[in-house]
Amino acid sequence: MSTKNLDAGAIANKKMQADSSYDIVIIGGGLVGASLAVALENSNKSILVVEPIPFSSNQQPSYDERTVALTYSARQIYSAMDVWKDIHGAEPITNIHISNQGNFGQVHLNNTHSGTPALGYVVPTRTIGQTLWDRISQTSNIDMLCPGVAENIIQTDDRCQVEISKSDPSNPKTPGFSSVIETKMVILCDGGRSPLNEKIGLLPDSYNYPQSAILSIVTADRKHDGRAYERFTADGPLAFLPLAATPETPRDSGRYAVVWTTKTDNLEHRISLDDDNFILELQDTFGDRAGVLSQPSPRKSYPLKKSSIKSPTNGRVLALGNAAHTVHPVAGQGFNLGLRDVASLAELIFAADHQELGSQDMIQQYIASRARDTRMVEQFTHSLIGIFSNEYPGISILRNIGLTAVEHCPPAKRFLLNRTMGLHKQKSRLSMGMSLGSPESTRSTTN
Repeated sequence: MSTKNLDAGAIANKKMQADSSYDIVIIGGGLVGASLAVALENSNKSILVVEPIPFSSNQQPSYDERTVALTYSARQIYSAMDVWKDIHGAEPITNIHISNQGNFGQVHLNNTHSGTPALGYVVPTRTIGQTLWDRISQTSNIDMLCPGVAENIIQTDDRCQVEISKSDPSNPKTPGFSSVIETKMVILCDGGRSPLNEKIGLLPDSYNYPQSAILSIVTADRKHDGRAYERFTADGPLAFLPLAATPETPRDSGRYAVVWTTKTDNLEHRISLDDDNFILELQDTFGDRAGVLSQPSPRKSYPLKKSSIKSPTNGRVLALGNAAHTVHPVAGQGFNLGLRDVASLAELIFAADHQELGSQDMIQQYIASRARDTRMVEQFTHSLIGIFSNEYPGISILRNIGLTAVEHCPPAKRFLLNRTMGLHKQKSRLSMGMSLGSPESTRSTTN
């Protein structure tokens, strides 16, 4: 790929000189960090993105074989950024089947309830990352330093100094160097991967769920027709997300990305199963509503937690996305919440002049604009897990009555979809599909 990088010697020679400064330094080039950089491509702000792991590395945590379910609101944001047209292989979700294992309650949702072409889209994270990094490589006001590690942030009243070392954690033999970059504002988008949060006092309040998510891709012997499934089991939610067909996909078959929430006690057993036994156990848990399953991809797992920073800022440093809040993957809200963070912050940065950029007035305005949405998503996802993980007979009956009531109440379906699709009370321009600024000559004609 052609992503533009700062040459090690060039940045070292710029140390402490006037041209070593940027208006904004974004720490983390994952989905949220790269999205923010692209959202600001038509601004008059100079931007540096610092990312420790190269895109092509097997250790890159943001861009691998995982998929993400983008809401329709996320599509609006990417369309307003002129990115959506370049994200290939996005499979529309046109309907969702929600059920409760071993019980009668179920809900069917489709795009006629939302009045949108789709309820969401399933896209491999690597595909989104490729699109964003390619866009950054074409944009003259954005530089990317990769591999680069932000080691420390030193603040004064009107600026920050970011101490950066250039080394590749996946390749310890990479020669390194250090530099200091001055900036008006630092935005943490590293998902909490670096120790910077602790160094600058942004400590999250965390809760570890007694669960992990097992990820795999499976093939069914019938087409999915754009249907996604969310099945609540005794271990937690089991999601089947429709994927685009590949040249190798058999005719009249469908591919699904599986997110199988598993209690910690069951994780070692399930993750160690061979392909045949994994499919047998998955089929037994899910049922045959999607067809006969086969061909599971190699399994990966990660522990589940929720966390949030009470105030995601310290001086001119602001945490965004998973660096500020992490939620349970039920209903696929995590990255979509972070993308709405991007939309709100980008609009404020566009409007800020050089004196306002990174000021407390600007940062507090951002925090106020995101507080309600963030709080409601955190409460919604945590409550779902509490409600559907409770096996007391009385709660189970009420749960099934509730699902049945929603199934027969179109206004309740519309309310649920507006909440999960991120369409409720949109305030940022990008979330409403409106572009920021105008595409001036910010894209380079050569790379």
